[in-house]
Amino acid sequence: MAAPWRDVVRDAAAVREAAAVAVDAALLAGVLMRTGEQPRASDVVNYAPFTLLPSAVPRALFEQAYAVQQDFNLLVDAISRNKEFLEQTLASTIKVDDFTARLFRIYMQVLEEGLAQTVFLGINRSDYMFDCGVDGTAALKQIEINTIAASFGGLTSRTADVHRLVLKVLGKTEEASRLLPNNPSKGLALGIAKAWELYGSQSAVVMFLVEEIQRNIFDQRCVELELWNRNIRVIRKRFRDVFEKGSLDDTRRLYIDGQEVAVVYYREGYVPQTYDQQNWEARLLLERSRAVKCPDIATQLAGTKKVQQELSRPGTLEKLLPGHPEAVARVRATFAGLYSLDEGEEGDKIAATAIADPERFVLKPQREGGGNNLYGEELRQVLEKIKDSPERTSYILMDKIKPQPALNYLLRAHSPLQVSECISELGIFGVYVRQGQEMVLNKAAGHLLRTKAIEHADGGVAAGVAVLDTPYVV
Repeated sequence: MAAPWRDVVRDAAAVREAAAVAVDAALLAGVLMRTGEQPRASDVVNYAPFTLLPSAVPRALFEQAYAVQQDFNLLVDAISRNKEFLEQTLASTIKVDDFTARLFRIYMQVLEEGLAQTVFLGINRSDYMFDCGVDGTAALKQIEINTIAASFGGLTSRTADVHRLVLKVLGKTEEASRLLPNNPSKGLALGIAKAWELYGSQSAVVMFLVEEIQRNIFDQRCVELELWNRNIRVIRKRFRDVFEKGSLDDTRRLYIDGQEVAVVYYREGYVPQTYDQQNWEARLLLERSRAVKCPDIATQLAGTKKVQQELSRPGTLEKLLPGHPEAVARVRATFAGLYSLDEGEEGDKIAATAIADPERFVLKPQREGGGNNLYGEELRQVLEKIKDSPERTSYILMDKIKPQPALNYLLRAHSPLQVSECISELGIFGVYVRQGQEMVLNKAAGHLLRTKAIEHADGGVAAGVAVLDTPYVV
């Protein structure tokens, strides 16, 4: 892959000047996070970490990622509506993974009672890396699809302007003009607004369900602001608030503090640590309600790693997307090798292969939020320990993707300015709205590029490993 900034990276004086401009520009543009020392306070903030220079991304792969996003939206929706597929696919996982099992129990309970919800909103982000083949050609390979709380659509909407200025400061005005416009926060808000409109109550609110401690609040505020600009009222509540103040009326409309809730947008609820007994009860109340959940619990289950692995089996995509052979081909072209660790001969064989050659694979648990995957020696040790235990079925194995590193500077508050060998991950945001059987909206809503130094195997921006970036399409 071309390295467009080779001349700049080695010019220490130019880099120092550009970095000073970049930090001020990020603060001006609102590329912000609360600090680790005062994570509840917005009066002490710093810039969110980002690259000094935009990273090269091959045009063909960038366009491929956008072209397949509507297919992935259709696929996620199809999985969420297919009770038999979710039951069969997650049968082994829910025996050993308590978190997935509890989500699944709520899913079944809500189905048995009968869905009150008639409008469905999906906001997902499909993440890819560029796998470098032996001959040096790059291929787009999917890492995962996030169906709950897919973040950084807000901050990345503001990052390209910072990189545009940096390139101008470095005398690269023409290159600056080639950075693509990108505004996921507008696209995400469009989906939420459509769902709110179809819910059909002008006085109802959109509720952002948020964490107790929210360092990444400005990312959410970007989307929130877009909704306020459409005169849609937004409230921010935690699971605790739902438990204490939430209620359903006779028609299962959801009320919090006397306000009817049209849309529940989850920015929380994807890790086991979130849930105590009260929070599980709050989650059940939300799922039983008529409010549009983003995601509803079926869509959250559709994003599990076990489902991802099952999709790679021959014939599965054809069953889920009948009559869409082109979509099936586009989706399948992005898959890396995925392997089941279920009990039996197939699972035994792949576990033994991975123990013998751990550098070939990534071991993935059923978790969102980054920082959970296992590599190399750690992968081998964990697999050795669980290879004869049912616990191994709570993981999947995936071929390790090998991207081509490039030099860049990762700008972090209070960190020295130094060049790093980096790899990038491209995420495409997708938004869809379905009313009953009819797909009302289905679109790609923008992109997110995250970059990290090659010594960090796993983890995103929120996990403190990756930084925000902008694609420079080559």
